[in-house]
Order: sequence, then C-alpha cells, then structure tokens
Amino acid sequence: MSAATFALRGATIVPITSAPIEQGTIIVEDGRISAVGGPDLPVPEWIPVQDATGKWIMPGLIDAHTHLGVHETGEGWAGDDTNEMTEPNTAHVRALDAVNPVEAGFADAIRGGVLTACINPGSGNVIGGECVVVKTGGGRFVDELVVRSPAGIKSALGENPKRVYGEKGQTPKTRMGTAAVLRQAFVAAEKHRAAENPDRDLKLENLVKVLDREIPWRQHCHRADDIATALRVADEFGYRLVLDHGTEAHLLADVIAEKGVPVLFGPLLTARAKVETAKRFPENAVRMAEAGVKLVIMTDHPVVPIQYLIVQVMECVKAGLDRETALRSVTINPAEVLGVADRLGSLEAGKDADLCVWSGDPLDYYSKVEQAYIDGVPVS
Repeated sequence: MSAATFALRGATIVPITSAPIEQGTIIVEDGRISAVGGPDLPVPEWIPVQDATGKWIMPGLIDAHTHLGVHETGEGWAGDDTNEMTEPNTAHVRALDAVNPVEAGFADAIRGGVLTACINPGSGNVIGGECVVVKTGGGRFVDELVVRSPAGIKSALGENPKRVYGEKGQTPKTRMGTAAVLRQAFVAAEKHRAAENPDRDLKLENLVKVLDREIPWRQHCHRADDIATALRVADEFGYRLVLDHGTEAHLLADVIAEKGVPVLFGPLLTARAKVETAKRFPENAVRMAEAGVKLVIMTDHPVVPIQYLIVQVMECVKAGLDRETALRSVTINPAEVLGVADRLGSLEAGKDADLCVWSGDPLDYYSKVEQAYIDGVPVS
C-alpha cells in the first residue's frame, strides 16, 4: 500500500471552507484527499486507518511572502541572494533560480506547519523580479517543489528603493522617482505588447504578463501614502494588485476593500525598525478584516522565522481577529491570492493531501505539529 494512501479517524478536523468536524475522518488516496467527513464516513477496507483521537487536523499553512531559500538561514552573505541591486528594474530575474531547498528554513517551515510558501525577491529595487510558489518538502531540488511559477512580480515603494538608489546618486532617490520608474516600465511594456514582432526582452515579457493579468503585481508598501500610490498606478495600467506588508492599510481599508485588493500583512514579531512601521499593531488586521479586506498574514521569513507564522496569527486573535478569519488568513486566503486554491488551502475532496496533525488546537501556543504530510507522504 502506498504511503500516500491512508485514513485518519477521530480527530477534530478543520477543513477551513466548512465547519470543523468533531471525531472526523479524512481519507487520502494516491496523494489526494478523497473524502472528509464525520465518524460515520465509511473507509474502504483496503485503506489503512490511523487513530488520530484527540488530535487536530488542518491543511498545511501557506506563507504568502517569504525569502525562504534565497536568504538562507545562518549563512550570512554567502547565502543571501535576495536583491539584485544593480539597477532599479530587474523584472527579468527569478527567485526560482536562487532557491536552495535544503537550507534549514525548509525544515523549520514544516515544523511550524507551513507546507507551502511564496518565495519573493527582496525590496531593494523598484521592480525586484519573479515570485515562485513552492511546497516546503517532498523534493530533492526546487523544480520538484514548484506549485506555480511565475506567481507574480515583486515591486517596492517607499523607503527601500529610495535609500538604495539615493545613496548611489541615481534614480530613484525620491518617491516621485520611484513612481516614475514604475510608470515608465509599464509604458515600455505596453509598446512591447502592441508591436507585431518584438525582439525578445525578458523584462518586458514579464511586465506584459502583469498587464494581461496573468500574474499579480506584488507591491511592497507600508505607509498609507505609498499604498495610495500603489492603487493609483494599478488603476492607470489595469493590473491585479496585491499589497504586501500594508502596515498602514487599515487607514485606507474601505478603499482597499472596495477595489478588491488583498493585503498580505506582516511581519508582526519584530521591533519597529523603520519609520514606515511605526504604526504597526496586530489590531490593524482586525480593522482591515472588519472593512472587508481579504487578509493574509505572512512572516517575510527570515525577518520573522517561518515557523512562527501561526504565532503571528495568535497575536492577531488576541487583538480581536475572529478565529475563522484568522485561520483563513494562512490557508485559503493566501491560496486564492497565489492562484493555487484549486490544489491547496483547505481540506476538500480532490485537493492535494498537504495536511498537518497537531497535538491540539493550532491556536494554542502549546500545540505542535506531530506529523506533516505533503501529497500524502510524511515529511516530518
């Protein structure tokens, strides 16, 4: 019998997209979920059954904004491939090409229940490059882990590119310059798209994917004025916008919700090291959710180590975020934002069997992941 075929019975199952099930049963066949139900759900006699009484079962958590594998844990300069800070627009570079899937962060992710991560370039450039969605285990090299590539283009507004290029005495050294770099890049991409037989240009080809809404624009921005700029430029060029960080997004929550723009909020377990993060509080997540913003909580690993994603969720619950919204913020919401909800983010028949067996309620600090499965195969 394949290790990817089994049933777990007796646990509290949290499917995310439906109500929790006491003494539930989940059946996995050939690496996919085939059924989820209560204690009376019949299990075919040829499927081995494991007793999970007293445990909790959740889909694998999804961290939608990390630098996992491109900023290696404990490797210093040698393992930091996060920013190609040689020009403001590096839309052509790919995080995929710098991921080391055997660095310690991947094992940490699994220990914390994070079985999927979006890996982004950094925020030193105005346009940083391609993002990639990967599973955090189950493969020998990164190509075997990929769920979606590309999964978006990373861009940054605010302090970071202004500081990096201002110190070099080149554009952009102001917020005006940063926005101008963005707009010029998209105008060039529009011309490339309109040309009959354009020469190959990796930068422009990636930007055309954004203009055509094939992939989202992942906009690093903290302050409300930078968020307003992100919304303004997105409206001008018509692309799908995702706000990463969103420290002051609560101040514009009604506008963001009306436009249907998701916010990837975090990291939360750090000091307010920059002016831009002065107004960061977990209560901001509550205000965004109450306004109807699609909320995702992320770590920005290694800024906050990826295994503490669930701890950040706990902090938001303490601040008043309701339990259902909190759990959705690290499961189905990021799956939808990343374009992988057909496979991940909830426990439903037909989806990948990426799930964790917790010793107790995942929102109890003392609970831990006792067993993790990716595609139905144990990875912890």
